[in-house]
Amino acid sequence: MMKFANMSFSWLNKTMKSSGFSVTDKLTEKYLVKDNPKNQTKSTNINVLLNRVRTEKENESMKKLYFSAAASTGLVLFGLLIF
Repeated sequence: MMKFANMSFSWLNKTMKSSGFSVTDKLTEKYLVKDNPKNQTKSTNINVLLNRVRTEKENESMKKLYFSAAASTGLVLFGLLIF
């Protein structure tokens, strides 16, 4: 039995070569340097940054509140178990 890889299909080879698909072009395409405009200015909205700081502050205060509530509850339960 002859394997498919060992068979010679000249019509298939011609079709694949003329299809416009080049493996080397695809592999080297990602390593080519593309022209990026370097004079793009980045802008930052100060209101977005201030809102982010405000929400982080609120989240931090809530975490502190939850931790202190859990710690005080643990101390109360520990005190009830001992006495």
